[in-house]
Amino acid sequence: MRLDEPVGRWVLLATVLGSSLAMLDSTIVNVALKQIGTDLGADLGDLQWTLSGYSLTLASFILLAGSLADRFGRRRLFLIGTGWFTIASVLCGLAPNVELLIAARALQGIGGAMLTPGSLAIISASFAPEDRPRAIGAWSGFGGIAGAIGPFLGGWLVDSWSWRLVFLVNLPLAAVVIAVTLAHVPESRAPGRGRGLDAPGAGLGTLGLAALTYASIAAGREGASRTVVGTGAVGVLVLVAFVLVERRSATPLVPPRLFASRQFTVTNLFTFSVYAALSTVFFLLVLDLQVVAGYSPLAVGISMLPVTAVMLALSARFGAIADRIGPKLQLTTGPLVAASGLLLTLRIGPGASYVTGVLPAVTVFGLGLAIFVAPLTAAVLAATPPEHVGVASAVNNAVARSAGLLGIALLPAIAGLSGDDYQKLDAFAAGYRLATLVDVALLVAGAILAAITVGNERPQAATRPDGGSGARERTHCYSCPVDGPRLESIQPARRAP
Repeated sequence: MRLDEPVGRWVLLATVLGSSLAMLDSTIVNVALKQIGTDLGADLGDLQWTLSGYSLTLASFILLAGSLADRFGRRRLFLIGTGWFTIASVLCGLAPNVELLIAARALQGIGGAMLTPGSLAIISASFAPEDRPRAIGAWSGFGGIAGAIGPFLGGWLVDSWSWRLVFLVNLPLAAVVIAVTLAHVPESRAPGRGRGLDAPGAGLGTLGLAALTYASIAAGREGASRTVVGTGAVGVLVLVAFVLVERRSATPLVPPRLFASRQFTVTNLFTFSVYAALSTVFFLLVLDLQVVAGYSPLAVGISMLPVTAVMLALSARFGAIADRIGPKLQLTTGPLVAASGLLLTLRIGPGASYVTGVLPAVTVFGLGLAIFVAPLTAAVLAATPPEHVGVASAVNNAVARSAGLLGIALLPAIAGLSGDDYQKLDAFAAGYRLATLVDVALLVAGAILAAITVGNERPQAATRPDGGSGARERTHCYSCPVDGPRLESIQPARRAP
């Protein structure tokens, strides 16, 4: 289908809104953490688990969900994930204590794992090659905007009503996603969908990430205790076993041939480095603005609006530039610009002026995100075999989520933050400064990696079977040998009466 056709716009709407549900919940909760902690009597470790419980299951199951989407239907799993996510959101909003909130967040992450790779795979399988980069750019840009608008929406809901509404707000959005998907989105599957699933791989991946997350968060309370060291070692060993199982499995969650592409490997390493930094920014910066600068939740949300505005205005344009010249320049400069914005946040102190203290920092940070988010997604998919587009997008999302998971778990402990430090101005200010410097180092490392290793081939024109070429056959990928994912087993969408 074409992006300028009505059916194409409906498909883009459904996939963007669906993935935005998962992205929004990755950040909307952050601004409500202080109120959640006060209301439910939680310490910093509990607040870390409120974020990490979601990220853990999302990162753990996103690989399995990508494989399921390719084999049993991308539209089907997208709908199941939306329904699952909605039910879990209700449980989060009604949770009477922090333990049940963490459990409901873990369930919510499973739904998010079905939504994110399914939405991108639907786009890749549905759109014509020449429209696919623009659709992916819109998907990436609006997903990033959903994440960026989360603090503002969360702050408004917390100040106006209750922190519980940051979860219940998902219900009307999910209803729209389900209605549009049922009416307009075609079903698609990948070849080989009758093969079995890699249950051992899924189990080992989940167990390994859970052990590392527990050890990282517990280190903030216990230091290098026997439990922390032992659990961390178990997590590392289990993840090593996961890699060995994947190499020998007949139906691996992560097909080894994906990493035969140098571009795919290095862009995922880049993803890990930058998203380890970005996740902790949205966790710690919103707390810093409340604890140190004294902003209300709504004021914090408004303070982050420039990130949303910059991404809305520039993401699609930077995606188009990368389509013409390749991703290397933007994957190199984007993290450096974002790192500059983070350094500016170190000027934020008690009673900080918004215009001179906060606005320049978040504007520069948002510009950095706009520069590299869409080119990163396009670069990953360009290096992906067409039959593995679902699992490849899942791998990249799993890498991003795992990086964020470990960043949120480890960085507060590295910065010396624990217990009720999120309610103490001096302790939190000192910890935030150290954590920010670590984040800057991670972003700079990502920029260096991109400058040295990421390929920068120009798009090539594909040839028609009759030997000619034309606009509809022009490929917009940087290194893929074919003109994009095949449209296997496309079924017409069921129209609403």
